[in-house]
Amino acid sequence: MSQGGLAERSRLLQGFLWVARFEGLSLLVMFLVAMPLKYLFGHPEAVLAVGWIHGLLFIAYVVALGLVAREQGWSMARIAAGFVASLLPAGTFVFERRIEG
Repeated sequence: MSQGGLAERSRLLQGFLWVARFEGLSLLVMFLVAMPLKYLFGHPEAVLAVGWIHGLLFIAYVVALGLVAREQGWSMARIAAGFVASLLPAGTFVFERRIEG
């Protein structure tokens, strides 16, 4: 995206980017904090709490992805890349850079 600056972006795209950041952060917390707490230190409640938060953010991400894709006229390839990005650690951060480029 070559428009530059959040002020020039649609509100829907701005919202999507924020949801993407939080979803990506929640996945990293799941992998780097909650899962080690569960499997190395015997605290399964860590995954339960973070898992719920991540699950809600994942759903919000997928809905926002669909809405912004429709608004922006994204191709199926870009939509698929956005979905796959949500499944990979730090993927949403990489996807954000790709749509800004």
